[in-house]
This record gives sequence, structure tokens and C-alpha cells, in this order.
Amino acid sequence: MKTATPTHSRATYIDPAALMRIKNLQLRAKAVVEGFLSGLHRSPYHGFSVEFSEYRQYSPGDDPRYLDWRLYARSDRYYLKRYEEETNLRCYLLVDLSRSMGFRSIGYDKAEYAKTVAATIAYFLTLQRDAVGLITFDQAIREYMPARYRSGHLHRLMMCLEHQLAGTETDLGLPLEQVARTARKRGVVVLLSDLLAPVESLETKLGYLRSQGHEVVVIRVLDPAEVSFGFQDEAMFFDLESGRELYVDPLAMRANYQQRFTEHAQDLSRACSSLGIDVYDLTTDQPLDLALFDLLNSRMRRGRQVTRRRRV
Repeated sequence: MKTATPTHSRATYIDPAALMRIKNLQLRAKAVVEGFLSGLHRSPYHGFSVEFSEYRQYSPGDDPRYLDWRLYARSDRYYLKRYEEETNLRCYLLVDLSRSMGFRSIGYDKAEYAKTVAATIAYFLTLQRDAVGLITFDQAIREYMPARYRSGHLHRLMMCLEHQLAGTETDLGLPLEQVARTARKRGVVVLLSDLLAPVESLETKLGYLRSQGHEVVVIRVLDPAEVSFGFQDEAMFFDLESGRELYVDPLAMRANYQQRFTEHAQDLSRACSSLGIDVYDLTTDQPLDLALFDLLNSRMRRGRQVTRRRRV
């Protein structure tokens, strides 16, 4: 699994618990993106690649037509916003809304977190004039929106993300097959899921997408309790997808659980690495800004990496 080394002491991250109290998904995404851009402008990392707009401070003699007045209002500094060229980037967001994504040990579940990550990426790329598509799925495809950049498209995408969990099981192959069938141009595919599925079948589907020339980024969304398995008391555990109940002594099962959890993560990492796919872990207590850093790091081919900042 890939992680970026945190650097810098000045953080712009928004507490995810506070962010989730914003009911409107688009406003939530806007808050994350504006905080992310504000922090980025104060850092030495101004340009990501030719696909993304670049900012630099104003110097005497620069054309004032390209001044970003909104950024001036926030920072009280003059910046120029430049576009290398209109991009043809197409991004397909694949969001797992199966019942396992409904698990939570804090105030919101994995599905709500994943939807917010997807909304944040969509909002950010729309600002960059890139086309964004969406597939939500469980054991079937629930919503499908082709990748587009046009008026009203972002709002409709946000409305699709607002839908609640409906299915039970998870079929990770269906959305990957849908993109492979319908995406006529190569693009970036972002898969948001807890990936609680066999790695072998997932590897085959991801390999087919890569053979078509698509870039793939996998963001594994996990609850902190799934990672630490910090349960103490004996209790009846309920499988959200199968409906099975199992009486478990956490103290007796912790070592075995953590071993299998680690093995699954390692198998996933090896499979994706062999296909040239980046995998990132995000727990639901982490700031959502990190998803943008992870996406941009995967898009970088040359130059310095965008590094995560330390949370103060």
C-alpha cells in the first residue's frame, strides 16, 4: 500500500467529523477542495502536470487579466492562474455502496466517507475542466453516468451519490466491466471500496482495464475498528452482507484476524503493483484532503511529488 510521507507543520486539513456535519454533499466537497487549494498555494508545489492548472505569484510586468481575484480575497496576495492547455482527461469514479460499506465505529460509515471522497474528486476535476463519470454499485450497478464536462453534470452526479445503500453483496467486477465496455477514450479510473472480496477475480478485471490503456487508482476505504480490531468484550458479530451471526471472543481472535487482514492487504498490493496500479488506504477518521493528494501523486509522471502535510 502506498502512503506519502507527511511533511510541513502548517496543516490545512479539515476534521472529517466536523465536515460530515455539512448535510449538502456538494458544499462538503467544496469545503475540502478550497482548503486543499489554499494549502497548496502556500506550499512549494504549484503545478502537478500538464492536466492541472498552475498558480504562481504575480510579478511586475505580468498580464493582470490572469489574476485570480478569488484567491486574492482569501490570501491577500496576487497569483496568476495559467492553463497549459485544455485537457482531455476523463475520470471514472467507481463507488462501492454495498452493505459492508455501511459499517461504522464512529459517527458516520464507510459509504458516507467514500461518497464524500468521490464528490471531492469530482468537484476538483470539474474546476480543472475535466470530464467526470460515476458508477455506484453493490451486487449490481445502481447508477451510471458517462464522463462529461458540461453545465449541470456535476450537480446530477452529486444527486446520484446521495442515494442510500440498497444491495447486500459486492461484485467488484461489474463496474470495471462497465467502464471497459463504454469508455471509448482512455482515462483515469478511481475505485473506492473496502475491497472485501477475493483478490484473484479483482486482479483479472483490473488487468483488462489496464490492457485498454486506462490508468487505475484504488482507494481502499476502511473503518479504524477494522484495522485495529480493538474490540474487548465477547459479543455476537453480524455480517452486514450475508446476514450471518457469529459469537466471537475478540481477545482470542485478534491475532488470527490481524494476520488474515494483513495477508489480504499484501495480496492486493502485489496484484495491483504487478499491473502498475497505485493502492492507497484511507481510514474514515483521516482528513479527506488526503484523497486528492493520493490522486495527484498517481497522476504525476515527472517532477516532484505532492506530499501530505502533517496534521497539527
